[in-house]
Amino acid sequence: MKNFTIEPLKGFGDIQFGLSIDDTVKLLGMPEYYEELNDMEETGNRSIYYEYEGIKTNIYFEGMTKSVAACFETENKEATLYGKKVFEMDQKSIVEMMKEKGFKEMDQDTEDGELRISFDDGLIDFFFDEKGLTAVSWGVLVDDQGNII
Repeated sequence: MKNFTIEPLKGFGDIQFGLSIDDTVKLLGMPEYYEELNDMEETGNRSIYYEYEGIKTNIYFEGMTKSVAACFETENKEATLYGKKVFEMDQKSIVEMMKEKGFKEMDQDTEDGELRISFDDGLIDFFFDEKGLTAVSWGVLVDDQGNII
């Protein structure tokens, strides 16, 4: 994978939300680590987690009938958001850019010394420590059949 474009509500480069596990593996190969995260008893949810260390990106697959790409989390310094290298931007610039792109539902919270800025209408979170942006996580909602809601 050479395209590290973060696209809120759409995907990450060549991997679009809704892509099957098999098609993702065809594009990226097998992950260095994977795990099935069953929470059937509490919430009825099942997630499959793929960790691609080489590109510093995790993919979460959701859906009971068909598991599809539903969430990305990246620490890849080459990742871009709206044409800008997001890990080179400061908190204020990221917030301004997201608002300019029409995302208004902003929330922020600090936990264990890490600041999380969320744009709920874009299902995207930005995580900061004292040095700057550490990770970006974004996704979509998926039903049990693997359809994007």
